[in-house]
Amino acid sequence: MKRIAIFASGSGTNAENIITYFQKNSKAEVALVLSNNPNALVLKRASSLGVPKTVFDKQQLNDSNWADENLKNLDLIVLAGFLWKFPEHLLESFKNKVVNVHPALLPKYGGKGMYGMHVHNAVVENKESESGITIHYVNEHYDEGAIIFQAECAVNPTDTPADVAAKIHQLEMIHFPKVIQQILFE
Repeated sequence: MKRIAIFASGSGTNAENIITYFQKNSKAEVALVLSNNPNALVLKRASSLGVPKTVFDKQQLNDSNWADENLKNLDLIVLAGFLWKFPEHLLESFKNKVVNVHPALLPKYGGKGMYGMHVHNAVVENKESESGITIHYVNEHYDEGAIIFQAECAVNPTDTPADVAAKIHQLEMIHFPKVIQQILFE
């Protein structure tokens, strides 16, 4: 059985979608949800779906002993709305086993501070005709890891940032679990 850990900082709709997707799979499971935010809705979503959860702080995340104890026997780490930079010691331990979904077509609108509505606002302000999602490997730089998959959507001149966010969310729901499965079994 392949084991996935999901790191998330917020509401956890992507995490919930991934957990539900893999509950129907006999070869992989979401084994753990981790959050740096003790009040994150993702923790309630994980509990309601029977997935163990862990809350941590920056000191713990950067402690290799904590990581060794809490992240053992994992096949893939998925960042789903996780807002901290992922520590290099974990990237070394999980080489090409940490993936993220970004709400834009990288390399556009990536980097520190470019997440969620910040991205969608920038897309609309710059009058882009398309946006999308990028699923990529995580490296030591924000949003610069190798691209695994991209999906696009049109951005209409009348679209608000909230309209773009809804389109992006739909792409994440459709594609993120399937791409995770492909990564696990390629």
